[in-house]
Order: sequence, then structure tokens, then C-alpha cells
Amino acid sequence: MSLFWLVIRQLAEIEAMAASKKVITREEWEKKLNDVKIRKEDMNRLVMNFLVTEGYVEVAEKFRMESGTEPDIDLATITDRMAVKKAVQSGNVEDAIEKVNDLNPEILDTNPQLFFHLQQQRLIELIRNGKVEEALEFAQEELAPRGEENQSFLEELERTVALLAFEDVSNCPVGELLDISQRLKTASEVNAAILTSQSHEKDPKLPSLLKMLIWAQNQLDEKAAYPRINDLSSAILEDPTV
Repeated sequence: MSLFWLVIRQLAEIEAMAASKKVITREEWEKKLNDVKIRKEDMNRLVMNFLVTEGYVEVAEKFRMESGTEPDIDLATITDRMAVKKAVQSGNVEDAIEKVNDLNPEILDTNPQLFFHLQQQRLIELIRNGKVEEALEFAQEELAPRGEENQSFLEELERTVALLAFEDVSNCPVGELLDISQRLKTASEVNAAILTSQSHEKDPKLPSLLKMLIWAQNQLDEKAAYPRINDLSSAILEDPTV
């Protein structure tokens, strides 16, 4: 049985036990937790999934050697994927596009939204660097035709070009496009597309399991007082407040 379904089953059992509001002692709770049998191999695969998806290639290689857990993709491709992500995060979008095409030209050919967002990021970088004429020319030649075919692209293009109307972008209603967070957003989109092209999940499984834990605890709070994990970084059980 997979780790996911083990967690689901255990949550169902705990919720059934807490059908009416009552106090669950630490002893009872720890007994329930100890009854859950999770194979070490499953835990290792969960860790490897996180390392591969997030791009920690050196750590993944070391973990592979120490645990014997084989990744489901070639670790060499992680280096290439991280190079693309780093290029976008640094504002070198043209270089990023070239690297993506070297990896797999079908990624951009089959994902017009991703390609538009990369081109939009190129326009943002031109505006950031004060290349107004070049920015206008690029918008007209590369992005405007795509905007004519897609209303949402046109709206995003208009928002981006609006940056040129403000000398002080701090007063611009779309000034957030120049924030580093916009680069990170585009980089994450590219990263997800590359992972998908490699038949790999675009998001690591571990954060999803932690979100499930938070959701389950919130549900149980309405029915029982029990030893709760309030700090996910330490995973320490705190006794219930009666």
C-alpha cells in the first residue's frame, strides 16, 4: 500500500475515534501512531522525490549512494533544468529559452502560454533596463500578434506595457511586474513544464503531505483534544489543552 493511502487510512481511523469531542491522551495517540507501518523504502523515495523536484542534484546523488534509492529521472537532467531556472531568475530570459529548446524543443512548441510568459518576461527585463524603444519594438513584433489570438495574453501585454507610462514605478499599479517575485513565478512555471515533459511530478510530494497533516489536525480540532504538532519543523507532539 502506498504512503499516501496509509496516511489516508490512518486519518480515517483517528477521525472515527474522535467522532465525539473528547480528550485523547498522549499514550493513546502515540499507540495509534506506532500502529502505522511505513516502509523505509517509501520514506526514502519521498525524500528522493523532494530532492529531484527541487533540483538538489548533489544532495540527491549523495542520498542515492547512501540509501540505494534510485531517482526516477537522470540526475544529469537536474543540472540542465536548474540552469534554465537560474537564467530566468537572473533575468537572462533569452538564454533560458535557448536552454529549454536544447533540452526539448517541444516544451515551448506545445505550451503557448509558457512561451508567452517567457517573452513577457523578456519585455519586462527590457523595461527594467530602460531600453524603451527596444521594448516597444519587441512588444509590437513578438507579443502583439499573440495578443490578437488570445484575449488573456492581450490583457497581460497591456499590463506590462503600462510600465512604460510611469517614470516612478513605485506609483505604478502594475509595478509588481518588476519585482523579483515575478521572475520567480516565471522560473517556477518553466521548471514545472520541464518536469512534466520528463514525466515527473511538477510539485514534490512532501509539501502536499504536510498540507494534508495541517488539514487533518484542523478537522480533528473540532472533535477532540489530542497531542498536536504545532511546529512542523520540529514535529514535536504537544499535549492537549483540557
